[in-house]
Amino acid sequence: MTSLRKLGSSDLEVFPLSLGGNVFGWTSDEAQSFAVLDAYVAAGGNFVDTADAYSAWVPGNKGGESETVIGKWLAARGNRSDVVIATKVGAHPDFKGLSAHTIKSAAEESLRRLGTDYIDLYYTHFDDPSVPVEEIISALDDMVTAGKVRAIAASNLTPERLQESLDFSDREGLARYAALQPHYNLVSRDTYEGRLQEVASRSGLAAVPYYALAAGFLTGKYRPGTEVDSARAEGAGKHLQTERGVRVLKALDEVAQAHGAEVATVALAWLASRPTVAAPIASARTVEQLPALVAVADLELTDAELSKLTKASA
Repeated sequence: MTSLRKLGSSDLEVFPLSLGGNVFGWTSDEAQSFAVLDAYVAAGGNFVDTADAYSAWVPGNKGGESETVIGKWLAARGNRSDVVIATKVGAHPDFKGLSAHTIKSAAEESLRRLGTDYIDLYYTHFDDPSVPVEEIISALDDMVTAGKVRAIAASNLTPERLQESLDFSDREGLARYAALQPHYNLVSRDTYEGRLQEVASRSGLAAVPYYALAAGFLTGKYRPGTEVDSARAEGAGKHLQTERGVRVLKALDEVAQAHGAEVATVALAWLASRPTVAAPIASARTVEQLPALVAVADLELTDAELSKLTKASA
Protein backbone atom coordinates (compact mmCIF):
# COMPACT_ATOMS: atom_id res chain seq x y z
CA MET A 1 0.00 0.00 0.00
CA THR A 2 1.31 3.44 -0.93
CA SER A 3 2.38 5.47 2.07
CA LEU A 4 0.57 8.77 2.46
CA ARG A 5 2.45 12.04 2.86
CA LYS A 6 1.86 14.53 5.65
CA LEU A 7 0.67 17.88 4.36
CA GLY A 8 2.92 20.47 5.99
CA SER A 9 1.99 21.30 9.57
CA SER A 10 -1.60 20.04 9.18
CA ASP A 11 -2.92 16.68 10.31
CA LEU A 12 -3.90 15.83 6.73
CA GLU A 13 -2.23 12.84 5.10
CA VAL A 14 -2.43 12.61 1.33
CA PHE A 15 -1.69 10.33 -1.59
CA PRO A 16 1.38 11.55 -3.57
CA LEU A 17 -0.80 12.48 -6.58
CA SER A 18 -3.62 14.96 -6.14
CA LEU A 19 -6.43 14.45 -8.64
CA GLY A 20 -7.26 17.72 -10.39
CA GLY A 21 -10.98 18.44 -10.57
CA ASN A 22 -10.78 21.22 -13.16
CA VAL A 23 -12.08 18.89 -15.90
CA PHE A 24 -15.19 17.78 -13.99
CA GLY A 25 -18.22 19.48 -15.50
CA TRP A 26 -16.05 20.77 -18.35
CA THR A 27 -14.34 18.24 -20.64
CA SER A 28 -15.47 15.34 -18.44
CA ASP A 29 -19.21 14.91 -17.93
CA GLU A 30 -20.76 13.63 -14.71
CA ALA A 31 -20.60 9.93 -15.63
CA GLN A 32 -16.97 10.20 -16.80
CA SER A 33 -16.06 12.21 -13.70
CA PHE A 34 -17.59 9.59 -11.39
CA ALA A 35 -15.64 6.86 -13.22
CA VAL A 36 -12.35 8.77 -12.89
CA LEU A 37 -12.95 9.48 -9.19
CA ASP A 38 -13.84 5.82 -8.56
CA ALA A 39 -10.70 4.61 -10.34
CA TYR A 40 -8.51 7.12 -8.48
CA VAL A 41 -9.79 5.98 -5.09
CA ALA A 42 -9.51 2.32 -6.12
CA ALA A 43 -5.83 2.97 -6.87
CA GLY A 44 -5.29 4.28 -3.33
CA GLY A 45 -5.86 7.97 -4.04
CA ASN A 46 -7.49 10.22 -1.44
CA PHE A 47 -6.66 13.85 -2.40
CA VAL A 48 -9.03 15.69 -4.77
CA ASP A 49 -8.36 19.30 -5.81
CA THR A 50 -11.03 21.68 -7.06
CA ALA A 51 -12.08 25.35 -6.85
CA ASP A 52 -15.32 27.26 -6.65
CA ALA A 53 -14.45 28.91 -9.99
CA TYR A 54 -14.23 25.61 -11.93
CA SER A 55 -15.44 25.85 -14.67
CA ALA A 56 -16.82 29.36 -15.02
CA TRP A 57 -14.82 29.93 -18.25
CA VAL A 58 -17.00 27.47 -20.19
CA PRO A 59 -19.92 29.06 -22.06
CA GLY A 60 -23.12 28.28 -20.18
CA ASN A 61 -21.33 27.50 -16.90
CA LYS A 62 -21.49 29.74 -13.83
CA GLY A 63 -18.66 28.30 -11.71
CA GLY A 64 -19.09 25.60 -9.10
CA GLU A 65 -19.71 22.83 -11.63
CA SER A 66 -16.70 20.82 -10.49
CA GLU A 67 -17.63 21.08 -6.80
CA THR A 68 -21.19 20.02 -7.64
CA VAL A 69 -19.99 16.89 -9.46
CA ILE A 70 -17.65 15.99 -6.60
CA GLY A 71 -20.44 16.59 -4.07
CA LYS A 72 -22.79 14.26 -5.94
CA TRP A 73 -20.06 11.62 -6.11
CA LEU A 74 -19.32 11.88 -2.37
CA ALA A 75 -23.03 11.50 -1.61
CA ALA A 76 -23.41 8.53 -3.97
CA ARG A 77 -20.36 6.73 -2.57
CA GLY A 78 -20.79 7.67 1.11
CA ASN A 79 -17.03 8.10 1.45
CA ARG A 80 -16.64 11.69 2.64
CA SER A 81 -14.36 10.84 5.57
CA ASP A 82 -12.00 8.85 3.32
CA VAL A 83 -11.24 11.70 0.91
CA VAL A 84 -9.26 14.90 1.43
CA ILE A 85 -11.12 17.62 -0.46
CA ALA A 86 -9.24 20.80 -1.36
CA THR A 87 -11.08 23.76 -2.83
CA LYS A 88 -10.35 27.45 -3.37
CA VAL A 89 -11.84 30.89 -2.89
CA GLY A 90 -11.36 34.19 -4.70
CA ALA A 91 -11.98 33.61 -8.41
CA HIS A 92 -15.68 32.65 -8.66
CA PRO A 93 -17.53 35.27 -10.76
CA ASP A 94 -19.92 35.97 -7.87
CA PHE A 95 -17.25 35.87 -5.16
CA LYS A 96 -14.16 37.62 -6.46
CA GLY A 97 -11.38 38.74 -4.14
CA LEU A 98 -10.53 37.91 -0.55
CA SER A 99 -12.48 40.26 1.70
CA ALA A 100 -13.65 38.57 4.91
CA HIS A 101 -17.25 38.69 3.71
CA THR A 102 -16.34 37.13 0.35
CA ILE A 103 -14.30 34.32 1.93
CA LYS A 104 -17.08 33.35 4.34
CA SER A 105 -19.91 33.66 1.79
CA ALA A 106 -18.01 31.69 -0.85
CA ALA A 107 -17.12 28.97 1.65
CA GLU A 108 -20.79 28.45 2.50
CA GLU A 109 -21.56 28.01 -1.20
CA SER A 110 -18.67 25.55 -1.63
CA LEU A 111 -19.90 23.54 1.37
CA ARG A 112 -23.41 23.46 -0.12
CA ARG A 113 -22.22 22.28 -3.54
CA LEU A 114 -19.89 19.69 -2.04
CA GLY A 115 -22.69 18.46 0.22
CA THR A 116 -20.44 18.49 3.27
CA ASP A 117 -20.08 20.44 6.51
CA TYR A 118 -16.30 20.82 6.29
CA ILE A 119 -13.56 21.49 3.74
CA ASP A 120 -10.29 19.67 4.40
CA LEU A 121 -7.98 22.18 2.71
CA TYR A 122 -9.14 25.69 1.80
CA TYR A 123 -6.93 27.74 -0.54
CA THR A 124 -6.95 31.41 -1.38
CA HIS A 125 -6.97 30.93 -5.16
CA PHE A 126 -5.34 34.22 -6.16
CA ASP A 127 -3.98 36.88 -3.87
CA ASP A 128 -6.00 40.05 -3.44
CA PRO A 129 -3.46 42.80 -2.68
CA SER A 130 -6.30 45.22 -1.93
CA VAL A 131 -7.08 43.26 1.25
CA PRO A 132 -4.63 43.27 4.19
CA VAL A 133 -3.30 39.83 5.11
CA GLU A 134 -4.67 40.43 8.61
CA GLU A 135 -8.24 40.43 7.25
CA ILE A 136 -7.65 37.36 5.05
CA ILE A 137 -6.03 35.26 7.77
CA SER A 138 -8.57 36.32 10.40
CA ALA A 139 -11.45 35.28 8.12
CA LEU A 140 -9.82 31.94 7.38
CA ASP A 141 -9.14 31.43 11.09
CA ASP A 142 -12.84 32.02 11.80
CA MET A 143 -13.67 29.22 9.36
CA VAL A 144 -11.23 26.88 11.09
CA THR A 145 -12.52 27.80 14.55
CA ALA A 146 -16.08 27.13 13.37
CA GLY A 147 -15.03 23.65 12.22
CA LYS A 148 -15.88 24.40 8.59
CA VAL A 149 -12.26 24.20 7.41
CA ARG A 150 -9.57 21.80 8.67
CA ALA A 151 -6.49 23.48 7.21
CA ILE A 152 -5.73 26.57 5.11
CA ALA A 153 -3.44 27.09 2.16
CA ALA A 154 -2.49 29.67 -0.47
CA SER A 155 -1.92 29.83 -4.22
CA ASN A 156 -0.62 32.48 -6.60
CA LEU A 157 0.90 34.97 -4.20
CA THR A 158 4.28 36.61 -3.78
CA PRO A 159 6.95 35.45 -1.34
CA GLU A 160 6.49 38.76 0.51
CA ARG A 161 2.75 38.35 1.01
CA LEU A 162 3.19 34.70 1.97
CA GLN A 163 5.78 35.60 4.62
CA GLU A 164 3.63 38.47 5.87
CA SER A 165 0.67 36.09 6.23
CA LEU A 166 2.71 33.49 8.11
CA ASP A 167 4.18 36.12 10.42
CA PHE A 168 0.71 37.44 11.27
CA SER A 169 -0.59 33.93 12.01
CA ASP A 170 2.38 33.22 14.27
CA ARG A 171 2.14 36.58 16.04
CA GLU A 172 -1.59 36.31 16.73
CA GLY A 173 -1.80 32.55 17.23
CA LEU A 174 -4.24 32.15 14.34
CA ALA A 175 -4.63 29.46 11.68
CA ARG A 176 -1.51 29.24 9.54
CA TYR A 177 -1.04 28.25 5.93
CA ALA A 178 -0.03 24.58 5.82
CA ALA A 179 0.40 24.31 2.07
CA LEU A 180 1.13 26.29 -1.04
CA GLN A 181 -0.07 25.61 -4.58
CA PRO A 182 2.52 26.97 -7.03
CA HIS A 183 2.83 26.68 -10.81
CA TYR A 184 5.74 24.24 -11.04
CA ASN A 185 6.95 21.54 -13.44
CA LEU A 186 9.96 20.42 -15.46
CA VAL A 187 9.55 23.23 -18.01
CA SER A 188 8.52 25.89 -15.50
CA ARG A 189 10.87 25.91 -12.54
CA ASP A 190 11.38 29.61 -11.88
CA THR A 191 7.66 29.96 -11.10
CA TYR A 192 8.43 28.28 -7.75
CA GLU A 193 12.15 27.73 -7.22
CA GLY A 194 13.86 30.64 -5.54
CA ARG A 195 12.34 32.92 -2.93
CA LEU A 196 8.87 31.35 -2.88
CA GLN A 197 10.28 27.88 -2.34
CA GLU A 198 12.64 29.26 0.32
CA VAL A 199 9.72 30.71 2.31
CA ALA A 200 7.82 27.43 2.00
CA SER A 201 10.84 25.38 3.09
CA ARG A 202 11.75 27.65 5.97
CA SER A 203 8.15 27.71 7.21
CA GLY A 204 7.37 24.01 6.84
CA LEU A 205 4.79 24.41 4.07
CA ALA A 206 3.99 21.57 1.70
CA ALA A 207 3.89 22.38 -2.01
CA VAL A 208 1.07 20.96 -4.14
CA PRO A 209 2.08 22.09 -7.66
CA TYR A 210 -0.46 22.80 -10.39
CA TYR A 211 0.29 22.51 -14.12
CA ALA A 212 2.41 19.55 -13.00
CA LEU A 213 2.33 18.19 -16.56
CA ALA A 214 2.56 21.60 -18.28
CA ALA A 215 -1.00 21.41 -19.67
CA GLY A 216 -0.23 17.97 -21.11
CA PHE A 217 3.17 18.65 -22.67
CA LEU A 218 4.93 16.43 -20.14
CA THR A 219 2.76 13.44 -21.02
CA GLY A 220 4.92 13.06 -24.13
CA LYS A 221 1.95 13.15 -26.52
CA TYR A 222 3.11 16.43 -28.08
CA ARG A 223 5.74 15.69 -30.70
CA PRO A 224 6.94 17.48 -33.84
CA GLY A 225 4.37 16.99 -36.60
CA THR A 226 1.75 15.58 -34.24
CA GLU A 227 -1.67 17.13 -33.76
CA VAL A 228 -3.39 16.60 -30.40
CA ASP A 229 -7.14 16.95 -29.89
CA SER A 230 -7.22 18.80 -26.57
CA ALA A 231 -8.67 22.01 -25.18
CA ARG A 232 -5.13 22.82 -24.00
CA ALA A 233 -3.19 21.80 -27.11
CA GLU A 234 -2.05 25.31 -28.07
CA GLY A 235 -0.53 26.05 -24.65
CA ALA A 236 1.15 22.66 -24.34
CA GLY A 237 2.47 22.58 -27.88
CA LYS A 238 4.45 25.80 -27.51
CA HIS A 239 7.07 23.97 -25.41
CA LEU A 240 8.13 22.07 -28.54
CA GLN A 241 9.47 25.37 -29.88
CA THR A 242 11.98 25.75 -27.03
CA GLU A 243 15.37 24.09 -26.62
CA ARG A 244 14.51 23.24 -23.03
CA GLY A 245 11.26 21.55 -24.06
CA VAL A 246 13.09 19.34 -26.55
CA ARG A 247 15.84 18.52 -24.01
CA VAL A 248 13.31 17.63 -21.34
CA LEU A 249 11.35 15.33 -23.67
CA LYS A 250 14.53 13.50 -24.65
CA ALA A 251 15.54 12.96 -21.02
CA LEU A 252 12.02 11.87 -20.09
CA ASP A 253 11.98 9.36 -22.95
CA GLU A 254 15.27 7.84 -21.82
CA VAL A 255 14.24 7.51 -18.17
CA ALA A 256 10.78 6.22 -19.06
CA GLN A 257 12.27 3.57 -21.33
CA ALA A 258 14.63 2.40 -18.57
CA HIS A 259 11.67 1.82 -16.25
CA GLY A 260 9.09 0.70 -18.79
CA ALA A 261 7.07 3.65 -17.51
CA GLU A 262 4.94 6.35 -19.09
CA VAL A 263 6.56 9.74 -19.76
CA ALA A 264 3.92 11.44 -17.59
CA THR A 265 4.75 9.16 -14.64
CA VAL A 266 8.43 10.08 -14.85
CA ALA A 267 7.66 13.82 -15.05
CA LEU A 268 5.47 13.55 -11.95
CA ALA A 269 8.05 11.44 -10.11
CA TRP A 270 10.69 14.12 -10.67
CA LEU A 271 8.29 16.75 -9.31
CA ALA A 272 7.26 14.61 -6.35
CA SER A 273 10.94 14.23 -5.41
CA ARG A 274 11.60 17.98 -5.24
CA PRO A 275 12.14 19.72 -1.90
CA THR A 276 8.86 20.69 -0.14
CA VAL A 277 6.64 18.94 -2.73
CA ALA A 278 4.01 16.67 -1.16
CA ALA A 279 1.76 15.87 -4.11
CA PRO A 280 1.68 17.21 -7.66
CA ILE A 281 -1.79 17.86 -9.13
CA ALA A 282 -2.81 16.25 -12.41
CA SER A 283 -6.21 15.75 -13.96
CA ALA A 284 -7.64 12.89 -16.00
CA ARG A 285 -10.53 13.45 -18.39
CA THR A 286 -11.01 9.69 -18.83
CA VAL A 287 -10.25 6.57 -16.81
CA GLU A 288 -7.70 5.58 -19.46
CA GLN A 289 -5.56 8.63 -18.62
CA LEU A 290 -5.41 7.81 -14.91
CA PRO A 291 -2.96 4.86 -14.58
CA ALA A 292 0.02 6.93 -15.77
CA LEU A 293 -0.76 9.51 -13.07
CA VAL A 294 -1.30 7.29 -10.03
CA ALA A 295 1.76 5.20 -11.00
CA VAL A 296 3.89 8.02 -9.58
CA ALA A 297 3.24 6.51 -6.16
CA ASP A 298 5.29 3.43 -7.05
CA LEU A 299 8.00 4.83 -9.33
CA GLU A 300 11.37 5.47 -7.68
CA LEU A 301 13.91 7.24 -9.84
CA THR A 302 17.63 6.92 -9.17
CA ASP A 303 19.71 9.90 -8.15
CA ALA A 304 21.34 9.80 -11.58
CA GLU A 305 17.96 9.87 -13.33
CA LEU A 306 16.72 12.74 -11.20
CA SER A 307 19.94 14.61 -11.92
CA LYS A 308 19.57 14.00 -15.67
CA LEU A 309 16.05 15.47 -15.63
CA THR A 310 17.07 18.41 -13.47
CA LYS A 311 19.96 19.21 -15.79
CA ALA A 312 17.79 18.92 -18.92
CA SER A 313 15.25 21.31 -17.45
CA ALA A 314 17.73 23.95 -16.38
